Amino acid sequence: MTEKAIIKVFIADDHAIVREGLKQILAETRDIVVAGEAENGLDAIKLFRKSECQVMLLDISLPDRNGIEVLKQIKKEKPELAVLMLSMHREDQYAIRALKAGAAGYLTKQSAPKELVTAIRQVASGLKYISAALAQELANHVNDDHEAPLHETLSDREYQTLTMIASGKTVGTIAKELSLSVKTVSEYRARLLVKMKLKNSAELTHYAIKNQLIE
Repeated sequence: MTEKAIIKVFIADDHAIVREGLKQILAETRDIVVAGEAENGLDAIKLFRKSECQVMLLDISLPDRNGIEVLKQIKKEKPELAVLMLSMHREDQYAIRALKAGAAGYLTKQSAPKELVTAIRQVASGLKYISAALAQELANHVNDDHEAPLHETLSDREYQTLTMIASGKTVGTIAKELSLSVKTVSEYRARLLVKMKLKNSAELTHYAIKNQLIE
């Protein structure tokens, strides 16, 4: 009986406790090894090049960059790399956006260890991975493109700005957290209000709550 090929995995997550937990789960498998790790987007882009990994576990909420921006950069450099997005957010919030950007799959951090291992093996073999719940959600909306909600027209950064404003954060706080200027964040806010036909942050927050874009 031939042994399974070893799958090399790179972990990019800003929480040390999450990285350690992931490593502990993967340490119990024979065919998956952790070949590198990073705690922010810039390091993820720099260090994955040296790791010779086949799969990357990439947090969607990194401190210095939006995870989807990191995903796009990595896929540009190494299209064959399977990137599995990890998130605290519900699947219906970010999964479609991540898959459209080139992710091989999407998992919430609440997923069971067994599901994580299954997902890694699946994307390493060249397939996509989504949960049964998300598959059902996609099936339910397969004919709804003509009625796509307005927030789906936003860029990744505009969408991130929307969710942060709706969560009660000021433009200044958002600028600091995303390492952007206040002027840049204000421009994102202005653009997303125009695209979504909203007048102010109060209407934006109401929209986000109504459409369950924030917890």
